[in-house]
Amino acid sequence: MELQLYNVAPRIPAELAFLEKLAGNIWWCWHHCAIELFMRIDPNLWREVGGNAKMFLRRVSGSRLEELAHDAGFLRNLKTVQGEFERQMESVLTPEKRNVAYFSLEYGIHESIPIFSGGLGVLAGDHLKAASDMQLPLVAVGLLYRQGYFRQVLDRTGWQTEHYPVSEIHDLPVVRGCNLQGEEVTISMRLADRELFAAVWVLWVGNVPLLLLDTELPQNPPELRSVTWRLYGGDKTMRLYQELLLGIGGVKALLAMGYDPEVCHMNEGHAGFLSLARLEHLVQDLGYDPNVALEVVWRSNIFTTHTPVPAGNEVFDINLVKPYLAPYAASAKFDLERVIRWGIPITDRGNASEMSMTVFGLRMAANYCNGVSKLHGEVARGMWKHLWPERSGAEIPIGHITNGVHISSWISARHHRLFERYLSSKWLNNPEMVQLVSDLAAIPDDELWTAHELCRQSLVRYTRRLVQRNFRYMIDGSIGVDKRRPLLKPDVLTIGFARRFATYKRGTLLLRDQARLLALLKNEERPVQFIFAGKAHPADNGGKQLIRQLIEFAQRENVQDKLLFLENYDIGMARHLVQGVDVWLNTPRRPQEASGTSGMKAAINGVINCSILDGWWAEAYNGENGWAIEGNDYFTAEEDQDNFESQQLFNLLENEIIPCFYERQEGDLPKRWIARMKASIATGLGFFSSARMVGDYNRKFYVPATAAFKELIADNAAEAKRLVESKKRLVENFDNGKLSINNPLVAGSLNNLHIGDRIQISVEVNLGNLRPEEVEVDAYSGSADAHNEIIDSTSVALNMIEDRGNGNYLYGGEIECCIAGRFGLTARIKAAGNAWDNSVPGFMCWPK
Repeated sequence: MELQLYNVAPRIPAELAFLEKLAGNIWWCWHHCAIELFMRIDPNLWREVGGNAKMFLRRVSGSRLEELAHDAGFLRNLKTVQGEFERQMESVLTPEKRNVAYFSLEYGIHESIPIFSGGLGVLAGDHLKAASDMQLPLVAVGLLYRQGYFRQVLDRTGWQTEHYPVSEIHDLPVVRGCNLQGEEVTISMRLADRELFAAVWVLWVGNVPLLLLDTELPQNPPELRSVTWRLYGGDKTMRLYQELLLGIGGVKALLAMGYDPEVCHMNEGHAGFLSLARLEHLVQDLGYDPNVALEVVWRSNIFTTHTPVPAGNEVFDINLVKPYLAPYAASAKFDLERVIRWGIPITDRGNASEMSMTVFGLRMAANYCNGVSKLHGEVARGMWKHLWPERSGAEIPIGHITNGVHISSWISARHHRLFERYLSSKWLNNPEMVQLVSDLAAIPDDELWTAHELCRQSLVRYTRRLVQRNFRYMIDGSIGVDKRRPLLKPDVLTIGFARRFATYKRGTLLLRDQARLLALLKNEERPVQFIFAGKAHPADNGGKQLIRQLIEFAQRENVQDKLLFLENYDIGMARHLVQGVDVWLNTPRRPQEASGTSGMKAAINGVINCSILDGWWAEAYNGENGWAIEGNDYFTAEEDQDNFESQQLFNLLENEIIPCFYERQEGDLPKRWIARMKASIATGLGFFSSARMVGDYNRKFYVPATAAFKELIADNAAEAKRLVESKKRLVENFDNGKLSINNPLVAGSLNNLHIGDRIQISVEVNLGNLRPEEVEVDAYSGSADAHNEIIDSTSVALNMIEDRGNGNYLYGGEIECCIAGRFGLTARIKAAGNAWDNSVPGFMCWPK
């Protein structure tokens, strides 16, 4: 007999009915008025359930709800929140009007929804919140993990262990996804010789629907039910299953629910397989020729790469993926080997054993690829330039859109009230910088400092509660904290370091000079205290060892009250830390930090960053808004680099940071410190909000990609068909050696040139069967290195000045000498316009 399951909801008085609707949309988590409404009901219970609104309502007593139903003050607050919610939700779009689909393997929206591991997921969550605020026509896709990432528990020796509590569906703000006829949607997809089934749930992030796929279904055998149990859990086969489900299953879920997006955004390579699903849809459902479908798909995909660290760029053994991709390649009418090659660099295709999901994503997003900071964009172009071996570094089609953080989600309630009082009404959404700086200057120093000190005091109380509750490594009798000494002090300079504990982030950089660290910790006149937090990946013993080293140091030196490691870092803990510490410390090994959004969250709360000039800080630091830990490019060994930068950090702490904090002037205020706080806030609010970030994605990617899609499919895909035919001609001429180009002729001498001089160039070419309008002939120049190879190149289009018959043409132009140095000069033919797209490396001809 089949077990029948059902849920019983609390009986909510009619006057409070909106509370159920509010708890069913995670919108509340970034609106302080809504959070305060829930807290007013029962603040202790709210803290006990970790801010889980659905669990909270289920556990509030009926007598308390009846009492509130007759509380005029509470009902006024309820009406205010309801009015704001309905104002923002009044224009929720129907599926057919949502033309952008965002795919991510994880989403960090709130700590009560454990479907994230760290920065990548939190960034995705902030992306959706900003899209909701901006009313963008976006739908998102992810997986509903029943066990999430893991709960970190530190044993008595400080070693990390992993626990996997199961999330109860009825405690999550999700509903079953339905098709346009109102029927619940369950999708199925092929996994080699088996069928995988997934239920679709919808989590509303404001007015953005997040579709979450769930394989915990009776139709699946036990080993397939576990596909959506753990984020980043299991072996390579399980990771492959998850990424196939996200990409291919995600597209199937969208189509089944009535969505048919024109643009798909891949948040990292995990979502790369969506391209194959889109191709299958266009070929099977719309009848497109496969190559025509390919032109449509890779010109309307977006790909964001988030890390230069090799471990963050997924690869799969080719023999592993082949049987899983084969049915989808066949259905899309593509040769399987061709599909596999999309994930292999040109230079490796003869001997590759692995398929890279980052390469696959870059290949399948022809015109819209980006890193997540200016520096990361440069690093990514260097890292992936071998995908386009004939192009200069400047022509590698990877740009950058610097990450941002969702201000309302991370700003403290105290700062929110202060900014509402003194800043312009646009302070949450890309305020104009001159006005912002002026408004911040008008905030009385004592009010800003008081708000910050209250946040620090709140952090200390929060930390003490955590330690009293469940920290094994601190409560064992032999090594416990002396209870006569208070754990942390509310009026002491507090430095925070919280992030994923990967070895390249160097969480123990301070331990390289333990004598200097102890001197700081034991200084009674100008005391300092440190709070560390972060999870190491379950398989990263190196990261776990860093955590243990910090804990062992604090135990051995009896400074556990001043140097503390907080267990189970999550979004809730992050909020307390970025709002309450004084300094946010970041010590990655440059240039391995792609962005570093935690520093942005700290900055908007007036916390001052002290960081290596990596990721976002390389473009944010201006000398007034924080401190930069200087590196030294002469050190090539990591050990030398770490020792040098550790000493630089101690110099900053001893000579600048600590004196600045304890320098008190009129009114017992640290005036210089407060000036840096205001500069930090200006930087965060002015340049690093998710409103700015998502606005950049919309302007640079979503709008033009949508326009490209519409143009490509108009008139029965006439433009896409034209591009296919154009490429056929280009392949025939470029790849078969029908084109030729001579070295450029220069009028005059290349000796004795000076800045401002112009070099006159002419070059003779043979275009074979191509027309001049199908190609571009360039003069190609740039700095020459020691091997006489061009670096940092630029190209200048030359004009056709003579048709000499039989496919021969003379081109000419000039190059201006703009800077001093040693340069190289040559010429090339490349395909013109859209035909020279980023999906292919070739279509270029150089002098023999």
